[in-house]
Amino acid sequence: MSAAAVLLACAVLVAAGPSTVRGRAGMPERDRPVRARAVPGTDALALAAGLEVFALCLTAGMPVSGAAVATARSAPPQLSAVLRRGADLLALGADPGIAWLPPELITGVLDPSTTAVLRLARRSGTSGVALAAGLGELAAQCRDDAGHAATAAAERAGVLIAGPLGLCFLPAFVCLGIVPVVAGLAGDVLRSGLL
Repeated sequence: MSAAAVLLACAVLVAAGPSTVRGRAGMPERDRPVRARAVPGTDALALAAGLEVFALCLTAGMPVSGAAVATARSAPPQLSAVLRRGADLLALGADPGIAWLPPELITGVLDPSTTAVLRLARRSGTSGVALAAGLGELAAQCRDDAGHAATAAAERAGVLIAGPLGLCFLPAFVCLGIVPVVAGLAGDVLRSGLL
């Protein structure tokens, strides 16, 4: 039984510690303070909800500038800033192609979904294409992307969990399952005089 304890201790020493596992899984360590995400508006589900609100406002018959202001109140920060800027420029009488240009005032890089919203709004303002349908499709795509990201994170967690569990249970399986069988067979072989 002491060999099993030694093997178990070796497995614990070789296995990754809790802080390493938390770091690989993207979880914050207990020692470090929890920080907010660096890029605001990265929540794909909140972005999809904001896009659907914008599409519903347009479907209900609101003007684009009014729908943008109504949506900006509950949208993620990056989308909200873009919608407020576009609505303000439209209210001042700017051309829709200019009002929905990507702003340089927002610090950081726009995420692809916000850039797609601006592109849809410019196309709608210049060619008359219905904006609500494009926003609905973009919201569905954001939800699908969030689902795929959650599935990938769950699969990564399963892989990260399997390593330490294997390192802990493998020595016990060898010591309690294989060694007694081999010892029993070796005893029978030695007693029969074959060797």
